[in-house]
Amino acid sequence: MSYTTEELQKLATFYKNQLLNNTVPFWFPRSIDDEHGGYLLMRDRDGGLIDDDKAVWIQGRAAWLLSTLYNTIEPKQEWLNAAKSGIDFLNNYCFDNDGQMFFHVTRDGQPIRKRRYYFSETFAVIANAAYAKASGDEAAAEKARYLFGKCIEYATTPGLLPAKFTGTRPAKGIGVPMIMMNTAQQLRETIGDPRCDKWISTWIEEIRNDFVKDDIQCVMEQVAPDGSIIDHIDGRTLNPGHAIEGAWFILHEAKYRNNDPELIKLGCKMLDYMWARGWDKEHGGILYFKDVYNKPVQEYWQDMKFWWPQNETIIATLLAYTLTGDEKYARWHKMVHDYAYDKFHDQEHGEWFGYLHRDGTLAQTAKGNLFKGPFHLPRQEWYCALLLQEMGY
Repeated sequence: MSYTTEELQKLATFYKNQLLNNTVPFWFPRSIDDEHGGYLLMRDRDGGLIDDDKAVWIQGRAAWLLSTLYNTIEPKQEWLNAAKSGIDFLNNYCFDNDGQMFFHVTRDGQPIRKRRYYFSETFAVIANAAYAKASGDEAAAEKARYLFGKCIEYATTPGLLPAKFTGTRPAKGIGVPMIMMNTAQQLRETIGDPRCDKWISTWIEEIRNDFVKDDIQCVMEQVAPDGSIIDHIDGRTLNPGHAIEGAWFILHEAKYRNNDPELIKLGCKMLDYMWARGWDKEHGGILYFKDVYNKPVQEYWQDMKFWWPQNETIIATLLAYTLTGDEKYARWHKMVHDYAYDKFHDQEHGEWFGYLHRDGTLAQTAKGNLFKGPFHLPRQEWYCALLLQEMGY
């Protein structure tokens, strides 16, 4: 199938309407913490609060979203004010004395937990950068660029952060190059930084050379430092949604570089490989984990449907279609779009449920927790709406 002009116009209207009249209103303004700053995002189906703790990386994601809405949709003062609340909370409470960010804090900012990675920092980069563009706050711009430098340092300096594992079986994950790539893309497209282009190319080549396996048509989640497959349970475990997210980051870069044909080829190849491995042919939707050799997967949620892989696949398939015109991607986009909005979208209270069983039945009702908040879904609806708008729809 191919999309008609009328169908693409309807999709553009649908995504923008869902974003502004369904998804964003579920979260804001009620999630803004007027007492302590930041956001109260751990919410049940009807928006009721289930916990008042704060996940630091999702504080950054929410501040990014609000700033981005201000920058790209409409300069509403309430969005800018709400973004500032998140930026101030991050700066006032979420950095330890060693400069590393916490992962989990109380409502009033007392630290609970740090993790061994620096993804809280990457989201603080894009939040500060988007807020700096929206507000003209030079301190936020300086913070974004400083933290980006720290993230590069963490990514390239072995031993700088505590190791999770011993050196017996060294490994590296695709998460670092793909998230750092998108962090650099966001930084470049908001306030700019001369380091971005070089590093984006470096991270793309790492993904191409070490994680994409053409011989078995797969994108690995984890490999040995030399890019070889680690034939143990963790090393064999694939995360199709994560790889597809990386695919659309590369397709986005292709679009930025005047539709670079080599990057389009790479991104589409990654999408093709992981659609084949991740799409549930029986029930629909993207599965959470698969084994590269189709052996049993260790994690008990391996065949569940989480919300965010569907979001990333909706973006990737639409972006691939707009870049290539290949009807296959239009068909896949319709399949994942229809599945996700039928199964995950809460018609009564808005937003999406986060967790379904394999057959599409609801596993639990939470809309927000330490890992889910206003990011993957609104980013998908925002990105797809703007992509279609740029094309004249």
